[in-house]
Amino acid sequence: MFESRLGSSDTMVNPALVDPATIRATAAEAWVRGYPILQNYRTLYAQALDDADPKYVGGFGAFRHYAQLFTPANTDIVTPNNDTPYSWAWLDLRTEPWVLSVPAEDRYYVLPVHELDTVYAGFVGARATGQEAGDFLVAGPDWQGEVPAGIKGVIRTATRLVGILGRTCLAGTTPADIADLRAIQEQYRLRPLHEYAGTPAPAPAPDPVWPVWREEVMDTIEFFGFLDFLLGFFPLPPHPAAVPLPPAELDLRGRLTDLGIDGRGEFEPATLPLEVRAEIERGIADGRARLDRAAADLHDSSGLFGTRDRIGADYLGQALGARLGLYGLPSEEAWHSGWTADSEGHRPPNASDRDYAVRFGPDGLPPARFFWSATLYALPDRRLVDNTLDRYSIGDRTPGLVRDPDGGLTLYVQHKRPADAQHSANWLPAPDGPFTVIIRIYGPDVAVLDGRWQLPPLTPR
Repeated sequence: MFESRLGSSDTMVNPALVDPATIRATAAEAWVRGYPILQNYRTLYAQALDDADPKYVGGFGAFRHYAQLFTPANTDIVTPNNDTPYSWAWLDLRTEPWVLSVPAEDRYYVLPVHELDTVYAGFVGARATGQEAGDFLVAGPDWQGEVPAGIKGVIRTATRLVGILGRTCLAGTTPADIADLRAIQEQYRLRPLHEYAGTPAPAPAPDPVWPVWREEVMDTIEFFGFLDFLLGFFPLPPHPAAVPLPPAELDLRGRLTDLGIDGRGEFEPATLPLEVRAEIERGIADGRARLDRAAADLHDSSGLFGTRDRIGADYLGQALGARLGLYGLPSEEAWHSGWTADSEGHRPPNASDRDYAVRFGPDGLPPARFFWSATLYALPDRRLVDNTLDRYSIGDRTPGLVRDPDGGLTLYVQHKRPADAQHSANWLPAPDGPFTVIIRIYGPDVAVLDGRWQLPPLTPR
């Protein structure tokens, strides 16, 4: 029996947690639940808090735009999108909402607002809100004011810290294309509500002591110190503004409180009894193993990304999304799938000893409202691949593709440049080693979403 006290408080270990197996199970579940929260903080810390980091965007309430294609040198996120250059921003909603303003634009774009656990609170963009100009209010859980005139839509969030990873379609690769893209991005505007409404500024929120991010915390008991701090930005009932949450969330948060992890940021692992620490560490290993197994068995990312209403209490799915494609978009916005094995069952595909082909029949090209692409990533880090063409993706906007005699399209995936002219025109360069290819369909047809349209196989040649 554990007789010691938890943390710095005088509270005895809850009798429900005397059983070591219960502590271990709680830690495993909480590690999976917290995985996307800490991965999100990892990015937030570099971009909004650490002004010495090259990825720093300027703090909260500022956009940083990337007006160019991503290359292997860009490492802000895994599986980077090579179609729609990014616009990054972070918002602190503790004192007041922010207003996001967008221009009228006839090309594809999306500015999704993700919460602290990477679940989406809402979307502004060509699909969700149209292509007219507009002002949109992003309001946190503490705000109880009136929406001012002129606001086209409101996004309410469950967490006090949110991020925006915007995407804007790059029409081509010429300097003029880049200039056009930059001109659009610079019209995305963020203003605190008082500035938009012309009212006095509210008193600022106290500046917390932000924990310094270190990669090793993901696999140590310090993970729960970070989680305890970050849960303070995610209010629960009886907070009057807390959003309804699944019973599983409330149950887990209750069990975490029994361990001293209650959102106050005061969890001190060093003060735990050794036997409690040991069970938490075993739970961390269990949670990591659970995520590893799920990632190995995953064949399709559909359903991993979306709003809280859609994701619910699927915390393993959230963790998978954060591990395999942090900040991925939901399927109705951009459908994602790909080839993690070839047609002979080799997993993952490996271009060190074979070449591959993917053939879309004349009626089998990806059906997209906006456009589609296939992007290749080297494994295991899921980064873009250096190559002589500087080609990292291929799709319906790629110039010079050669169709098959019947109107279909065959892509050639291999390490060395093909000698044949048609094969070279349709070449998607691969590393000298393992890889995966992710296909993205922007504005997918219903046939994609309901499964009637299927990916063709990745076939060794």
